[in-house]
Amino acid sequence: MSSMFGKPRVSVERPPQSPLSECNVAILGCQGAGKSALTVKFLTKRFISEYDPNLEDTYTSEELVDQQPVLLKVMDTADQDGPGNCERYLRWASAFLVVYSIEDRKSFEGCQRYLEILALHTRGCQRRCPVLLLGNKLDMEQYRQVPSAEGMSVASRFGCLFYEVSACQEFAGVQHVFHEAVREVRRQAERSPPARPLFITEEQPCPPVALPTRHGLASCTFNTLSTVNYKEIPSVAQAKLVTVKSSRAQSKRKAPTLTLLKGFKIF
Repeated sequence: MSSMFGKPRVSVERPPQSPLSECNVAILGCQGAGKSALTVKFLTKRFISEYDPNLEDTYTSEELVDQQPVLLKVMDTADQDGPGNCERYLRWASAFLVVYSIEDRKSFEGCQRYLEILALHTRGCQRRCPVLLLGNKLDMEQYRQVPSAEGMSVASRFGCLFYEVSACQEFAGVQHVFHEAVREVRRQAERSPPARPLFITEEQPCPPVALPTRHGLASCTFNTLSTVNYKEIPSVAQAKLVTVKSSRAQSKRKAPTLTLLKGFKIF
């Protein structure tokens, strides 16, 4: 049993010393879209109502996705005025969740700037990171400003998956989105060509080689300096992965009132 955010979580059973695959998910979006609420809902199955939108942190959880264990790291970003210092998560993340609120058209317009940055990043690097567009606050349907069809259209334009969920309603929908991000990372890894093995060379002397006589020319003999034998370098043993828990979460574990990241309070 391991503890996270003051709540026990059951560790995924796996054979001793077996490597645990890792998936890094960055949650992007404008302030007020509900990124932190989705993060805490996924990690604790609870909904929060108060938080500090200026704090950013990364959290780790062992998950079982399609009967395969994975170490899922979630970065809950906090950009003040839209996309700013993107380098911190562009190189780190394996997948991206771009979140907007269906009741706030400005957050929807802001999330498209994130999608444009991710599209430019994809063109500039060899690996392709899956992107999921997520409409949050589905429970506020009566105040909807962004139709589902419009969200689907933007997702189709940028080639990403599209979902609508609510952080304050059922847990299964939120969990499905995070697990689907892991599945997309795995599918992308399967589509990518395997890395070519590294080789070292060994030089060995070669015997002289005589060229045949052609068109009346005298034959000649040349010596090759060496031949090259290739040997595959053994793969480097994988280091043991260690779960890194948030210092903020650890500092709150023994508090009588459970206070979560970003000042979240559970009711």
